[in-house]
Amino acid sequence: MLSVAILAGGLATRLRPLTETIPKSLVEINGEPFLWHQLRFLRQNGVERVVMCVSYLGEQVRDSAGDGRAFGLHIDYSFDGDTLLGTAGALKRAQPLLGESFFVLYGDSYLPIDLRAVETAFRASGKTGLMTVYSNQGQWDTSNVEFTGGRIVAYDKKHRTERMRHIDYGLGVLNASALARVPAEKSWDLAALYQELLNAGELAAFEAPQRFYEIGSFSGIEELSSYLKQQSGQGPQSA
Repeated sequence: MLSVAILAGGLATRLRPLTETIPKSLVEINGEPFLWHQLRFLRQNGVERVVMCVSYLGEQVRDSAGDGRAFGLHIDYSFDGDTLLGTAGALKRAQPLLGESFFVLYGDSYLPIDLRAVETAFRASGKTGLMTVYSNQGQWDTSNVEFTGGRIVAYDKKHRTERMRHIDYGLGVLNASALARVPAEKSWDLAALYQELLNAGELAAFEAPQRFYEIGSFSGIEELSSYLKQQSGQGPQSA
């Protein structure tokens, strides 16, 4: 299976004061750092290699997860450095560790989805990138994707339309060649990269059947905590 890049370098201002002394990925969920839940899910779904893209308090992330052996994984770390590089910029820096193609997900997202099915769809598409989408209908967050006929027609986080009923699910797949569009050592957002790929006809899509969970807000933390309690004892949490 493809390696996974986890984008965990954000400042997490919405969770302060909780994140004034710890990074968001280490926020406690049911007695353990969120990252541990995320890593176990990835291993249960066949992932073997993870690259943590970190910045703010990133040393704490490294100290918590280590080399990954405790989770049956191999984990590498890529630090932004003195300047925050943004989500796509962080991937650009981590490129030597990621391989020819890789999954990318956010460090605050718990996504109960079949990763193998997503990888299969990406390879079958022949595209440079793939975005997973969910029929959000404005329920969990503001919808930002117009999706019809199995393809993304429009994607924009800033200029939304009433035709946008889906949302960026938070999991993507990229070929390393997509990162050639990202300037080196500059702040660049993954959303901007997705838009460029869409405009170039190089962005495939996969519709997720189940809602996403996130810890970017206090309400999101409560929802994920409840979900994981319900799932405990039921084996690997795949879709």
